[in-house]
Amino acid sequence: MPIVVDIDVMLARRKMPVGVLAERVGITPANLAVLKNGRAKAVRFSTLEALCEVLDCQPGDLLRWESAEQAPR
Repeated sequence: MPIVVDIDVMLARRKMPVGVLAERVGITPANLAVLKNGRAKAVRFSTLEALCEVLDCQPGDLLRWESAEQAPR
């Protein structure tokens, strides 16, 4: 997938457990897992905004584009 989700990177930088992030953002741990594992088909701007607020980051810190040639196989 050309869009890579780096929530795990920000969680590690903030030393925050996944459950705490899910609670503070207001989504279920299962939905957060779908998002962070790159299986989500879409993300609401309100969810992205909440993630950025809780993790004190920019959307570009959580999402990045990777060309098909760069993607691991």
